[in-house]
Formats: sequence, C-alpha cells, structure tokens
Amino acid sequence: METWIIEYLPEARREYLRLDGSIQKQVAKMLRRVSTNPESESAGGYGKPLGNKLGRNLTGVYKIKLRSSGLRVLYVLQKVRGKMTIVIVGARADAEVYREAAKRLKNHPELRHNN
Repeated sequence: METWIIEYLPEARREYLRLDGSIQKQVAKMLRRVSTNPESESAGGYGKPLGNKLGRNLTGVYKIKLRSSGLRVLYVLQKVRGKMTIVIVGARADAEVYREAAKRLKNHPELRHNN
C-alpha cells in the first residue's frame, strides 16, 4: 500500500510544534499509520468524514482522534497529488475545532478544489 504525502498548513505546523515532545511522537506515529489509508472508515481507512458540522460545510474534511490525549487532527485529501494536508492539530472542543477548520479552509481555498 502506498503512503500519502503528509503536509501541514502553517497554522497546523505551529500547533504541532507547540505540543509536548512525547505527544508529538504519538501524533507523528498516528499520522504515519493513517497516511497508509487516510480515506474514510467505510472505505477501509482511518478517517472520519465530517460533512456538515454545526452549520459549517466541512465536506471533504476528515477527523482522527488520539484517544489517550483527546487530541484531534483534521485533514483534507488531495487525491490527485496523493497528499494529506493537516488543517488542525489540537485538543479543543468539537465546535471550536470545526469553526477554526472552516476559517482555515476559507483562507486556503486551493484545498477544496484538488480532490
């Protein structure tokens, strides 16, 4: 199975780098595993598709959660390029995560048109 290329939005990269070193290692390990099949669970992958959440259109956005720390990672897939772009890394309430993801996607419209 081919691994997808993992990229971060600048904001998500900063969030990742602010994490404690041991949590960074857990996130990196999780992302390596997920990058082998980042598509939806129904397609045999690891991601949970979000769709419409709390009035925000997050179609094409996937969520994975690091249960031990409650950390959420939201990402989009650029299938043509084989890229998995990390949009958010953080321990936030769902509503806050979705609001911030919608804002970031609005600032990065190229992520919505490369599927």
